[in-house]
Amino acid sequence: MSNPTADWERVGDRFYQKVKLYDAVFDQDLELENYVVAGAPYGGAIALYRNEEKLHSYRAAQTAKSSIDIYSYSGKIIRQIKWDKGSIRGLGWSEDERLLVISEDGTVRCYYDLQGDFTQFSLGFGAEEHKVKACRFWPSGFVAILSNNHLVAVTHYVEPRPKLLAIPPEDEVHSWTVIPPAYTLSRSVEVLLAIGQTIYVVDSSETEDRVLPNGPFKHVSVSPNGLYVTLYTEDGMVWVITSDFQNKIGEYESKAKTPPKDVQWCGNDAVMLAWEDEVHLIGPNGASLRYYFDGWVHLLPDVDGVRLVTNDVCEFLRKVPDCTEDVFKLGSTSPASVLLDALDQLEKKSPKADENIRLIRSNLPDAVGTCVQAAGQEFSVHWQKQLLKAASFGKSILDLYSSDDFVDMCETLRILNAVRDYRIGLPLSYDQYRRLTSEKLIQRLINRHEYLLAIRLSDYLRLPANKIHVHWASQKVRTSTDDEDTICNTVVNKLNNKPGISFEVVARAAYDEGRSHLATQLLNHETRAGKQVPLLLAMEEDEIALDKALESGDTDLVFFVLLQLKKKLPLASFFRLLTNRPVATAIVESSAKGQDQELLKDLYYQDDRRLDGANLLFSEALNQTAPQTKVDKLKLAAKLLGDSKDPTSTLYSRSYNEAQALIRVQASLDHDLDAHFSGLSLNETMLRLIKTGYGKRALKLQSDFKLPEKTWWWLRLRGLVAKRDWGEIEEVSKQRRSPIGWEAFFNEVLGAGNQKLAGLFVPKCTALSAQERSEMWVKCGMVAKAGEELVKVKDVSGLEELRGKARGGEAAEIERMIAQFRSRR
Repeated sequence: MSNPTADWERVGDRFYQKVKLYDAVFDQDLELENYVVAGAPYGGAIALYRNEEKLHSYRAAQTAKSSIDIYSYSGKIIRQIKWDKGSIRGLGWSEDERLLVISEDGTVRCYYDLQGDFTQFSLGFGAEEHKVKACRFWPSGFVAILSNNHLVAVTHYVEPRPKLLAIPPEDEVHSWTVIPPAYTLSRSVEVLLAIGQTIYVVDSSETEDRVLPNGPFKHVSVSPNGLYVTLYTEDGMVWVITSDFQNKIGEYESKAKTPPKDVQWCGNDAVMLAWEDEVHLIGPNGASLRYYFDGWVHLLPDVDGVRLVTNDVCEFLRKVPDCTEDVFKLGSTSPASVLLDALDQLEKKSPKADENIRLIRSNLPDAVGTCVQAAGQEFSVHWQKQLLKAASFGKSILDLYSSDDFVDMCETLRILNAVRDYRIGLPLSYDQYRRLTSEKLIQRLINRHEYLLAIRLSDYLRLPANKIHVHWASQKVRTSTDDEDTICNTVVNKLNNKPGISFEVVARAAYDEGRSHLATQLLNHETRAGKQVPLLLAMEEDEIALDKALESGDTDLVFFVLLQLKKKLPLASFFRLLTNRPVATAIVESSAKGQDQELLKDLYYQDDRRLDGANLLFSEALNQTAPQTKVDKLKLAAKLLGDSKDPTSTLYSRSYNEAQALIRVQASLDHDLDAHFSGLSLNETMLRLIKTGYGKRALKLQSDFKLPEKTWWWLRLRGLVAKRDWGEIEEVSKQRRSPIGWEAFFNEVLGAGNQKLAGLFVPKCTALSAQERSEMWVKCGMVAKAGEELVKVKDVSGLEELRGKARGGEAAEIERMIAQFRSRR
């Protein structure tokens, strides 16, 4: 096996490593120099689009159409996306591997699954008029520069909201780049524009001239951590400064007569200059290294290095990690290096292995940890195994050592080696994998339709695999040429009894492909009504949607379905759906009572519920202020019940007619008497007439409305008492009989404070006992009269009780009555 340091090169006091990832990447007839190439972060896909500013070899008509080709780093074609939206001015990737394509007119397409599905929005802010000139990307957003130098930023792709930044000068922009919001003090994206001899910094609120000499700058590039900026001058000098433009870190003279086609950072420690087939690597303090290639080379930067892509090879250039350098550096005497040498001696069965272990015994835990970390940084499977064997050997000697890091690294390397395979083409480094996370890696495999590997990784990492199965099923219903019943059986048999499966997602995919019958079949296997119903509504399966909602017992869901159906269906069709569905009808009725009276009327009419409809009209009449409007409403209510033979309906109809008559009378009284009678009941109207001295009018109302005689007498009594018309009451007392009895008169008059007049009614209460009449006399303050009542029934004990209530002459009279009884004994 080759020496692990064979591909190392020294740049100053650092070592850089160029790792060969894949060879024979692209076909030789693919003119890579004529393509715009963009690579997704963390070893994701590569997008290629023909550079329209360059000449191309002649191609047949069928292949000359514009397209965006998506490849893996190993050269495997993933997808070819047809493009018909004009010239492309921006091609980039988001952190979660969404492909962003910006056209000249400001149209932005976000391809979210590598399979051609996209969302679209427009930049606005004059992009359609002035045209987009170029774009710069960062993991969660991008900035577009227009031909008038205006800058439009998009900071989120899920809910994109383009924002116009501060207006920069209109002079020619030689080069430009962006500093992501995460690395700026303002937490807003900052744009560095090389204009004239200087650099302008533009953010959301202002444009600031940094007043730099030595311009114009042909290239501007920012380090991944946002701390440093590289400037390439017109005379071939490279300046590295801090991003606040306060300190110069280093400089380098390229001595090139033509400016490089690209300038990128390799991690945060080195800068790369790329010409057609030559790359310069510039390290700290101006140290440099040159690489030469057989063909055109593209630089695709990542967080910890740069991938170099040509037609023949894909390589990864990075700074050698400290742990790797610690183990493999020539002449290294670190504990980890000694431990690896001890393993080599052990395999040779040399006693020197024991000597090495004794030499580093005190530092053995650190040596084991370093070997584990170095194994993670290796792309070579051979050296991964050797380093892990060394770590295993070292920890077997230790009395106490936690193997968690060792086990985790073994798991991680199995995953990395699986996805680095050329058939998958995801050349993740260990650091990139830690940033990406295993969940997002599985999502990338799903997007590539690598379902088997995704499921195996999920099982291996003990992660749920439901998303993988659902995505597979969705693709199955989209692309399978089998009949729908066969597809349904295949999907159901595969997904049944698997936890977390949503058949609704699969059914929606089938519906989007125009397979409505298949979608309905799949929805029958969805156990959650809340997932079934929205899709059924979208599929125009209204009755099934309503029945599913009713079966769920969720009234909120039923209400949601009814609301959607009411919006899209004619009223007659909506009511037909409610037929034989009493729960749905009750929900509609309950909701309409407080919100939609017209709907409630139509519902009652449709169901032939005349009494309920009439009552609704009656309640509306009560809420009206104009008498004529009230009468009209009541006429409609009476008419609605006119043909009914039901006794209850007849009674209601008569009541509505009487209410109309009362409203007319009240309107007349309002006009004639200049008083307010509208809105009162019949009893209240008559009572007010009596109180105001219009007893004859009240009597006429009693006659017209056939008011019961007892009710009339009660109203008359209370009206006269309220009016304090004692004379009229006294005249009433002269009558022989009262339909309501005379006790009522006594109580009402006494309650009004007229004891004398109340006493007139005591003798007329013949139906009461002597003791009760005696109490009535006492209430009137006539104790002697009370005594006379008791004498009539010879109630001596009652007379003795009255003795304590009597005063003055009445006391003597009571004593006389008592003495009279005693003398008789």
